[in-house]
Amino acid sequence: MNFLRGVMGGPSAGPQPSGADTIQKLCDRVASSTLLDDRRDAVRALKALSKKYRLEVGIQAMEHLVHVLQTDRSDSEIIGYALDTLYNVISNDLEEEEQEENSPKQGDDLGSQFTEIFIKQPENVTLLLTLVEEFDFHVRWPGVKLLTSLLKQQGPQVQQIILVSPMGVSRLMDLLADSREVIRNDGVLLLQQLTKSNAAIQKIVAFENAFERLLDIVTEEGNSDGGIVVEDCLLLLQNLLKNNNSNQNFFKEGSYIQRMKPWFEVGDDNCGWSAQKVTNLHLMLQLVRVLVSPTNPPGATTSCQKAMFHCGLLQQLCTILMATGVPADILTETINTVSEVIRGCQMNQDYFASVNAPSNPPRPAIVVLLMSMVNERQPFVLRCAVLYCFQCFLYKNHKGQGEIVSTLLPSTIDATGSSVSAGQLLCGGLFSTDSLSNWCAAVALAHALQENAALKEQLLRVQLATSIGNPPVSLLQQCTNILSQGDKIDRRGSKVQTRVGLLMLLCTWLSNCSIAVTHFLHNPANVPFLTGQIAENLGEEEQLVQGLCALLLGISIYYNDNSLENYRKEKLKQLIEKRIGRENFVEKLGFISKHELYSRAAQKPQPGFSSPEHMMFDHEFTKLVKELEGVISKAIYKSSEEDKKEEEVKKTLEQHDNIVTHYKKVIREQDQELEELKQQVSTLKSQNEQLQVTVTQQVSQIQQHKDQYNLLKVQLGKDTQHHNSHGDTLQMNGIQLEEVSKLREELEDWRNRHEQLQGQLKEKDAVIENLKSLQVEMGTEQSSQLSSSGGMEHSAELQKELELLRTQIQLQAAEISKLQTENQKLQATNTAIDPALGASGAVASRSSEKEGRLLQELGELQSEVKALSEEKASLQQQLDSSSSTVAILQDEKSKLQQEVAEAKKEQDDLLVLLADQDQKLSALRSKLKDLGMPVEDEDDIESGDQADEDEDGDEEEQD
Repeated sequence: MNFLRGVMGGPSAGPQPSGADTIQKLCDRVASSTLLDDRRDAVRALKALSKKYRLEVGIQAMEHLVHVLQTDRSDSEIIGYALDTLYNVISNDLEEEEQEENSPKQGDDLGSQFTEIFIKQPENVTLLLTLVEEFDFHVRWPGVKLLTSLLKQQGPQVQQIILVSPMGVSRLMDLLADSREVIRNDGVLLLQQLTKSNAAIQKIVAFENAFERLLDIVTEEGNSDGGIVVEDCLLLLQNLLKNNNSNQNFFKEGSYIQRMKPWFEVGDDNCGWSAQKVTNLHLMLQLVRVLVSPTNPPGATTSCQKAMFHCGLLQQLCTILMATGVPADILTETINTVSEVIRGCQMNQDYFASVNAPSNPPRPAIVVLLMSMVNERQPFVLRCAVLYCFQCFLYKNHKGQGEIVSTLLPSTIDATGSSVSAGQLLCGGLFSTDSLSNWCAAVALAHALQENAALKEQLLRVQLATSIGNPPVSLLQQCTNILSQGDKIDRRGSKVQTRVGLLMLLCTWLSNCSIAVTHFLHNPANVPFLTGQIAENLGEEEQLVQGLCALLLGISIYYNDNSLENYRKEKLKQLIEKRIGRENFVEKLGFISKHELYSRAAQKPQPGFSSPEHMMFDHEFTKLVKELEGVISKAIYKSSEEDKKEEEVKKTLEQHDNIVTHYKKVIREQDQELEELKQQVSTLKSQNEQLQVTVTQQVSQIQQHKDQYNLLKVQLGKDTQHHNSHGDTLQMNGIQLEEVSKLREELEDWRNRHEQLQGQLKEKDAVIENLKSLQVEMGTEQSSQLSSSGGMEHSAELQKELELLRTQIQLQAAEISKLQTENQKLQATNTAIDPALGASGAVASRSSEKEGRLLQELGELQSEVKALSEEKASLQQQLDSSSSTVAILQDEKSKLQQEVAEAKKEQDDLLVLLADQDQKLSALRSKLKDLGMPVEDEDDIESGDQADEDEDGDEEEQD
């Protein structure tokens, strides 16, 4: 044990052995010793030497240490020493003293080389996964650290070995459930390395319930007030969700977005934010942005945006946005997060427009943010964030664009000046002496006009008062005036930046708006200024301005409607040929897309500039340049004859498009009317079923009344046989009084029954009247309602319903006739009873008063029976008239069937005509493509149909 004493620092006699010799002896002892205690002591000694003699231990002892892991698994202590030794050899987390002795590059190389040697045998990684499953702290913790170090050194290779290992990822997921915080926290770090840039492992980890466990840890640690563990969990969540659409959808469907809301519930007292809290909240905001990033699929982004609104997360973010005492970097990141949560989502954009800042009087949040954007004392990153927020608010938001532009129009400007509007702030920033404010305001105003031709025309009405005593000038004229003055105005910042911003605004304003082009060309100084700028040979910085001037002049040619005689397309082309040259013009136009800053801006929507001098291009403007550059280059080389042919083809295409649109509109109307008719048929069917049920109930009630009537007749026949005897007269009078009361009740029942029948007959008449009106509507709208076989089927169904109603009416008429005959028999019976009552009155003088009352009541009953008979006769007449109405409807139906056949024939002719027009249209499109003109696809035409239909609807309402 002398050499061990030397290693461990004990006194030794004789010369000291070198480190390599000691390590060699220890390795031999590990390999050859049969006693476990000896091997354990040797491995412990290797662990002590592994930090100082990293290279020697790695070269000589790695194989022996792996063998110990394989053979001595029963002893946790030696396994722990072996794992710690391997970690010291492979890990690059050197102590400060070692960093002074060895350069970082050498340490990185050693760790990578030893990792490569270790994973050359995949069984080693599998063995390590097995050891991580052990619950013993001295085995599990070193195993987790060693596996994390392997992933840091050779991530993709180790990931692939774990991925193909049975239950490899699932074993590591159990670390998150460990009750010992040290192992759990290091398990989070291990999963961070494991999930880097590997979508397959990310999906497995997510479906192993990682979201639930990580969110639980964040909640337990205190959300944003937690420590470094919360930061590690948030980094792991970012790894799982970033650029992984499957995991993002799983996160949303699992209702985990709702659990993010408590993260942003900061208190009213926002003073004293710790550095860790700022870091945690920053990562939480980034996690929200991962879910709604513009690079995600649009459908997934929209669903996440809606979920954030419904759970109150957007409202919570807006609260932080308007709070006081929030650190600047958190405020900037919150603005960026809110920007992407509302981008392209109308519901969220409407809510954001309604948010007010807690000021007196309250101001809209948009106005407060724009005040920060045009304030040059604000930090640069904050101004960029506000610009991005404004752009996202206006993205695909025509309503918001209209509200911003309306604040500039003369009719809506606040005359009192008590409040500042968004439009006034933009104009103030556009004409300030700060170049960055000029550029931001110009880009913001350009986004208010993006893909909205109506607002481009409205903005032409804006008038500006430049100075006292001078007449107001238009906003377009003021922009061109500032552009032409150029270097004459003293500005803070880059003068090129101001000119670039104004040129981008003008290009966006004039594109796809002929009226704006006409207003621009109406100023005689604009075209000479542009040609002069393009023709000059300027420095590298000015080349960008030359390219934008060429783009603006090209837009003025391409979207020119030739309404100004001096600035027609042909004359402008001749001017370019004489003053600039076509080749030189196209070359200057190409300066834009070749610029480095153009390429940066085209990468993502968010403005990401390192300094104010680099703010030159906007993301949406790069799309416009890409769209117009080739079109303008072709338009410059076209002759006047080609332009005329192109205009003729355009007119022909417009005519054909109008015809196709008209037929599409007719077909849509017919479909809507057919749907309405189907709904009416279903309603009539349900009503018919209800009537049939009512008729069945009435038939059963009639049968019950018949049975009661027959019983009454039998009783009356028996009672009349006892009128001959004098002694039974008083008894007979009593019996007759009871029977008369029964007859009265019976007649009351018949009266109620008669009223029910009359009500049913009125309902039948109402159904017939509805059918009449339906037939009249079908006759007047024959071409639109009955142009398909569905109309024929509907008419057949109506005919069947009419026949059913007719049979029901006939059955009820027969039933009424039977009731009438029975009432006549009842009347005859009552008349026969009258003389008997008179005779009995002469014999029995004491009951004369009762008999008189009885005779009076019988007379009233007779009058009521007579009235019922008259009403039944009138009902019979109404039934006869209903039958005649049904016959008339049958005649009208036959006529309608003929008209249906004619309408179908006309529709076939229209379809043939439409097919011919489609063939002509395709031929004209092919000619246009041969001429080199851009031709819209059928999908683009379909998307424009809705706007055309709205315009047609407005014209019809005016007519």
